[in-house]
Amino acid sequence: MPADLKSIPLFEGVPEAELRALGSRTAIRSYPKQAIIVSEGDESDSLYLILAGRVKIYLADEHGKELILAIKGPGQYFGEMVLDEQPRSASVMTLEPAQFAILSRADFKAFLLQHAAVALQLIQNLIRVARGLNQNVRSLAMLDVYGRVARILLELAVERDGKLVIPERLTQKDIAARVGASREMINRILRDLTAGGYVSVEAGRITINKAPPARW
Repeated sequence: MPADLKSIPLFEGVPEAELRALGSRTAIRSYPKQAIIVSEGDESDSLYLILAGRVKIYLADEHGKELILAIKGPGQYFGEMVLDEQPRSASVMTLEPAQFAILSRADFKAFLLQHAAVALQLIQNLIRVARGLNQNVRSLAMLDVYGRVARILLELAVERDGKLVIPERLTQKDIAARVGASREMINRILRDLTAGGYVSVEAGRITINKAPPARW
């Protein structure tokens, strides 16, 4: 059964007939939790479209310390730089059971060569994503560690029963990896936010009681 690509932002604006043709070239595969999908330095040979589940995209040093670049879920994708035939620039691991539509570099390249209008649309979509990434980097560069923690908490929070709750259970190590800080620093920041009544932490679940101040 061809993958439905209509919900993938990478293909926004692509006519439905072309989407069906491209979807027919994908292979659907499922992976368990904590499966390494690609490792930094691997040969880049496929584009992965996330149909279900979440993954983390990260860098790791020789001591195992991680820097999480992004958490992605259904409708998102990774491996979009597959066409340059360079090694993978980051590792990807599932955070829960996940399913992907996988498009090989050979099939992707052949399709784009046959559909110039689709190729142009994808370039425009990727430019839009790159502009957003530039803005995120600029914002993070201007924030101190506290500001980055406050921002990531607010970005991850969703409203439930009138409260802002972060659905996933975040450890201090998880937050440290996302903002590029030490676990000890995160411990101090969360302790201060809890003492100030801004957040509550119970069984690894963080609730935002009121928006943290812009500066601490």
